Amino acid sequence: MEIRTGSADPALDARLSGELDTFNARAVPGPSAVELTVTAVDQDGELVGGLSGWTWQEAAGIGLTWVRDDQRGSGVGSDLLIRFEQEAAARGALRVFVTSFTFQAPGFYERHGYREIFRWDGVPVAGHADVHFRKELVEPQ
Repeated sequence: MEIRTGSADPALDARLSGELDTFNARAVPGPSAVELTVTAVDQDGELVGGLSGWTWQEAAGIGLTWVRDDQRGSGVGSDLLIRFEQEAAARGALRVFVTSFTFQAPGFYERHGYREIFRWDGVPVAGHADVHFRKELVEPQ
């Protein structure tokens, strides 16, 4: 056996994702994870913002959220997040998970009802933290 290190490897990512999907399907029968993206484009067709994540049975996760500098604070991010949550709920998700560094947008998620469930101080460097959030799409009975 040989152990290798490297940089970005889309083929490896695709293979690992497929292998994990197979493993997960054995552990949790039913539909596997499905990607979910939401985009906003301007009148010229240029990307204004986007949100990328997944749904998997009762859970949804947000992996990437971005809004163009000139549109931050305009409501585009809120529109993207609301649309993501609506589609996730339509797919059967009951909760959404997301992480944000303290220098990114933790306040944005808190304003939208996300609550902090974990904080990893010192990531990526001292003075910052990786903050993990959860939001219930349906209130528990």
